Amino acid sequence: MITIATLQDVSDLNKLINSGYRGEYSKKGWTTEANILEGSRTNEAELKEIIGTNKNTLLKFTEDNQIIGCVLLVEKEQQLYLGMLTVSPELQNSGIGKKLLQQAEVHAQTLDLSKIVMTVISIRTELINWYKRHGYVDTGDREPFPVSDIHISIVEQPLEFIVLEKKIN
Repeated sequence: MITIATLQDVSDLNKLINSGYRGEYSKKGWTTEANILEGSRTNEAELKEIIGTNKNTLLKFTEDNQIIGCVLLVEKEQQLYLGMLTVSPELQNSGIGKKLLQQAEVHAQTLDLSKIVMTVISIRTELINWYKRHGYVDTGDREPFPVSDIHISIVEQPLEFIVLEKKIN
């Protein structure tokens, strides 16, 4: 079941998102960033801020009272920004991510927004290809990857984001 996350979900979401992107456990799935980045993907303070911001919607995918997937949707001008798409590593390739993408499209239509945009680290070609199979296209735009105490690069090549988008209707 896909519903809107609340402040009561912050601890479980924090564990899910960090386990899906970073650390040894994330390597059980195919979307890990553990071979690219160290540190955390998010923290509880950031998630509380996200949930408390009007233009943000954090959807959670729940099964048997456990949060096993989520996606952040941010209303920005005439588009919807999609981020933090996460599926529990051991459940990846089971269709949960696809269902969250479909719900993001429903959300964009509800807000009368004509496209969904996202950024993906450029060297994550397998993930980029997955999004392309779901109708997203590379806009050609690039954004710098943030350097911070949270996102610690462990690869030699410089990282950047590519911008993907999908037109809705």
